[in-house]
Amino acid sequence: MRHKPAACEGPEGRSDDLFRARLDQMIGNEHPLVKLAEKMPWEAIAERLSGVLPPEPAGAGRPALPMRLVVGLLYLKHAYNLSDEQVCARWLENPYWQHFCGEVYFQTVLPCDPSSLTRFRQRLGEAGVEELLAQTIEAAKAMKAIRPRDLERVVIDSTVQEKAVAYPTDSRLLEIARYKLVKAAKSEGIDLRQSYARIGPSLRRRAGGYAHAKQYKRLRRVLGKQRTILGRLIRDIQRKATTEQQRKLATLLERAERIRSQQKKDKNKLYALHAPEVECIGKGKARQPYEFGVKAGIAITAKKGLIVGARSFPGNPYDGDTLAEHLEQTEILTGIAPTTAIVDLGYRGRQPEGVTVIHRGKPKTLTASQKRLLKRRQAVEPTIGHLKEENRMRRCHLKGALGDAMNPVLAAAGYNLRWLMRWIIAFWAEILVALQPPIPPNRTAMTPDAAS
Repeated sequence: MRHKPAACEGPEGRSDDLFRARLDQMIGNEHPLVKLAEKMPWEAIAERLSGVLPPEPAGAGRPALPMRLVVGLLYLKHAYNLSDEQVCARWLENPYWQHFCGEVYFQTVLPCDPSSLTRFRQRLGEAGVEELLAQTIEAAKAMKAIRPRDLERVVIDSTVQEKAVAYPTDSRLLEIARYKLVKAAKSEGIDLRQSYARIGPSLRRRAGGYAHAKQYKRLRRVLGKQRTILGRLIRDIQRKATTEQQRKLATLLERAERIRSQQKKDKNKLYALHAPEVECIGKGKARQPYEFGVKAGIAITAKKGLIVGARSFPGNPYDGDTLAEHLEQTEILTGIAPTTAIVDLGYRGRQPEGVTVIHRGKPKTLTASQKRLLKRRQAVEPTIGHLKEENRMRRCHLKGALGDAMNPVLAAAGYNLRWLMRWIIAFWAEILVALQPPIPPNRTAMTPDAAS
């Protein structure tokens, strides 16, 4: 559902704009979001994305939504940590958000169906969302919030972007696979010999109790029974399904067999039936030994903390092996090749050509200026914390490996949006202080006693 055009005709042919509320009369021009809307390169965004988006086929239905509206909603979604449904609902109530997205009059209906944002993200792909991040950097450069030479020194670190999946215990995975197989077989009209609808949940509860009581021998017996049941279902479906039915259920049967046969120490285990791209990553945290998702890397400017690079690294590579890709992406997004990379010890042993890598592994070889720069290494840690808590990077709710690749970039774009708004507030505060009249030197502040 889309709101009406700005100029709509009344029943007698006259324009109803006279009776509609203009946004510029409802909002304050000093609001940072209003000033940021004036500085964002909307025309450049539309031009660059037109080369990224695939062309729409002729006569494919109603016209597409305005580019500024959808891009603005994506920015606001990750800047304020909202879902697709929530950002559309809040856009309807907030005149500042409507102004940021290019509206002239206050709208009283939803800007679009929330599913339109999903389809637009899929059309954008990883290259499109990187363009959104690049334009926030261009806005910072145009506003002189950051100098070009600040982009030459970056701080790089990696983290884990968890997937929105339940904790993958063996018992739960086996029961979910059984349940999904039974449901899929019924939808295809396959008459199973037995569905194990009563004993399946019972075994899962028993496994949870044994694990809680640390009775691991009994737990292994229960897991063996669950594997036996899942194997019976897989073979029953394969015997009774037709060729067409087997083709439809091939992916589900293959994943169920992987869950049934995988062991504790196997590599490339399946941790979620609906998300095979999930990986088990250990970052050495005492509070959380294992995280299930994908490794992600963040690059910020060493002095100001603006994010100039964000991407995912499937396959859980060594941190040092991602350094060259980080620097390449940063150069593409900013247009300036970094000359200094400040990293932690996880990036030891890698020395990209033309880049000085600074870490605390060799303190005796560092110069005085490099030691000062090394103190900025920790600046990336709070940035990662803000990305996870405030910009939807804590758990990735986007589907598939493409969702894992887009989410950190969109989170970084949302973070930069908030960064620019904070800079605008600080900039105008300095201007107001400078405009205040100076206090005459012969005038002293009166004490309460003197005033009385």
